[in-house]
Amino acid sequence: MAVFAEYDRYDALGLAELVRRKEVSAAELVETAIASAETANPQLNFIVHKLYEIARDAVAKGLPQGAFTGVPFMLKDLGAMQKGVPTSFGSRFFDGYVAEIDATITERYRAAGLVVLARTATPELGLNATTEPLVFGPTRNPWDLTRIAGGSSGGSAAAVAARVLPAAHATDGGGSIRIPAACCGVFGLKPTRARNPSGPLVGEGWSGMSVGHAVTISVRDSAALLDATHGAAPGDPYPAPAVARPFLAEVGADPGRLRIALMAGLPDGRTVHADCVAAAEKAARLCEELGHHVEPAPLPIFPAIFHGATRIIICANLRNALEQRGRALGREPRASDVERITWLMAEEGRRYSASDYAAAVQALHAIGRQLAPFFERYDVLITPTLAQPPVELGRLDMMLDDLEEFTARLAAFMPFTPIFNITGQPAASLPLHWNAQGLPIGVQFAARYGDEATLFRLAAQLEAAAPWRDRKPAA
Repeated sequence: MAVFAEYDRYDALGLAELVRRKEVSAAELVETAIASAETANPQLNFIVHKLYEIARDAVAKGLPQGAFTGVPFMLKDLGAMQKGVPTSFGSRFFDGYVAEIDATITERYRAAGLVVLARTATPELGLNATTEPLVFGPTRNPWDLTRIAGGSSGGSAAAVAARVLPAAHATDGGGSIRIPAACCGVFGLKPTRARNPSGPLVGEGWSGMSVGHAVTISVRDSAALLDATHGAAPGDPYPAPAVARPFLAEVGADPGRLRIALMAGLPDGRTVHADCVAAAEKAARLCEELGHHVEPAPLPIFPAIFHGATRIIICANLRNALEQRGRALGREPRASDVERITWLMAEEGRRYSASDYAAAVQALHAIGRQLAPFFERYDVLITPTLAQPPVELGRLDMMLDDLEEFTARLAAFMPFTPIFNITGQPAASLPLHWNAQGLPIGVQFAARYGDEATLFRLAAQLEAAAPWRDRKPAA
């Protein structure tokens, strides 16, 4: 079957429209995506499980009619289980694990007509801002093969940046949608807490800090994907705030004159690379040119007690995950089962008390309340997505023996993203800038809790004013 030569000119909605008009078939799109993946993956290493025959079979049996019928898609190998399909979570400790049920979000993707071709790479258990698991090897940045693709949704972002797909599933517990989107030069929105379901096996990820969605080439694809997946499932512990209308209807809608705060640096004076500062300031100027009111305004500095809260929650959840896997295997987890940093974090998680965990959750909620007044004064906050351009592979090494050194490197690279996992607010990374070395530098836009609509309106306005879709990596 011939491949569709103009495949990478279209976003996901564009491809779906061609299928609806019978200008191209779903089978042709799938074969084109498979051929593209087979060309790009040996160099970039974004696939961990190929599901090509399953995809072909789904097309042959007939696809559901939805917004994305016939469009090729990939699921991150973390957070979107598929019944009967191996799920590794980026870890050799989960070798042999096969999902017994579909995740709710997987069911909703299929109902929208998407065709799942593969599962994409993630660092071990989603713990890193780069995707370099020992079990599968590093995912490389399509813009520079010596650089990271970001994490923990690095496989998905690399595939989308390389135009193997127009969109792919991703998750975000501390920046894991926005970080790889920034590193790879694509659009990545982290929705409001509980906007998408996490079930059915869990009600929330990392005490509400983690949520799933996607990385995409276009803003409208992100909106339409969220339309296809959002909403609480029966039994979910809580829903996100209701939305006024479909998210896709916000794309192209007038955002009005927004009150925008700019925080190009960090309130505590930590270093932010000049390229990242320049990207945020450039985005702020563009917003002013579009008629918005922009002024410098830093977020409040939180008391030191709050800085350890996310660490407690992540380490405790990690320990629980390893112990659950150990029970399934009939033995205790061992240091040799996982990467060194993973084990050090899990051991730290074992030492925390129940009251430590309760205090950490309480601290997270307090931070949300502290930050809420800021977003009463401003509709949107602009920051760099990252404090450094995409770093070299190996810099964020999970095989270090020193957890504090690893944590310091991580904090120096990604200080801007975790706050919105803590508060549950929606935030997006937009590919609005490339540095002199040709590396993408993302800009983060955050809005008040439950207000993805404002982000979609503004992001679509910026996409029209400074389009990025035709900018493609040479790798």
